[in-house]
Amino acid sequence: MRLLVSALEPSSNLHLREVLKHTENVTLTGIFDKRIDAGTPLYDISDMAIMGVVDAVKKLPWFFKVADEMVALAKNADKVLLMDGSGFNLPLAKKLKTAYPDKEIIYYILPQVWASRPKRVEKLERYCDRLLGILPFETAYYPSGKAEYVGHPLLDEIDATCRPEENKGCVAFLPGSRKSEIERLMPVFLEVRKQMPDIRPLLVIPPHFSRQQIAKLYIGNHNFEIVRNTQQALERAEFAFICSGTATLEAALIGTPFTLAYIAKKLDYFIGTKLFGIKQVGLANIILTHHNGTTLHNELLQENVTVDNLLAEYYNTDRKKFADKAAELRAYLGHGSSENVANILVKR
Repeated sequence: MRLLVSALEPSSNLHLREVLKHTENVTLTGIFDKRIDAGTPLYDISDMAIMGVVDAVKKLPWFFKVADEMVALAKNADKVLLMDGSGFNLPLAKKLKTAYPDKEIIYYILPQVWASRPKRVEKLERYCDRLLGILPFETAYYPSGKAEYVGHPLLDEIDATCRPEENKGCVAFLPGSRKSEIERLMPVFLEVRKQMPDIRPLLVIPPHFSRQQIAKLYIGNHNFEIVRNTQQALERAEFAFICSGTATLEAALIGTPFTLAYIAKKLDYFIGTKLFGIKQVGLANIILTHHNGTTLHNELLQENVTVDNLLAEYYNTDRKKFADKAAELRAYLGHGSSENVANILVKR
């Protein structure tokens, strides 16, 4: 089977690799990580990376060209798989369905319409044939019935368990995956580390940052052990301070108690809270709130990200309650998604 793929994000490509483990005789074309040995991409994900609004506007004509090239490639594809990246993939879905009304278009890892921009639901239902959700509650947002819960990919990809008693004194600091996030959080994290001289601190920095970049971000000689793999760090730690993003859900599923600490740009925070009405940042909290109205961890945002508050979180977090809530979360998600997605792809 020849599959046209549009997977722009590094995380999407991790999930794509897991799906491919359950398939045979599938050849990929389109946009995906060139390190995936299942075909030759039209563009690697590094070609699609953009930095900010200005860069996005400058590259807009090029993105239109890429979309047209994807439509041309789709002619010889048996099916289409779009993953996450709705800014590019939703307009692409419209182009593909217009050009090939009978070609099956599958969208895996749906946009967060439950958080903002609910009008995307109508477009997804109009231009896609199968909508594969990774959160149990999100399928209710699609009245057509096209959306189905297939499981969560992290349950296929996490093979780690926190052992708090063995990890005593080891604390993980996760300041984010973007330079701006790290610059805002690291001064506070550095001060917290100074107030905890007896811990073994792990600092999680994504692989795409060089040692020189790390030094420039004021991280350098502060007795941190640099760890590049998030899950390995969370497995070793008894507690974690986490910026935001997928790492919060990884910590929950691994069982590592943590507190979310996030400092956004003031304008972004205003837009998110006042215009979009966002009340929670942590994905684990969002999932549990939809499930049973509870939360897993505290969220320190903006001016509440202080040294004293973070230290209080470390010393006062109820580890037993966290473990119980983390178990509820895992049970709610139920199972992984990779095999289910693979079966949908190969089904005639």
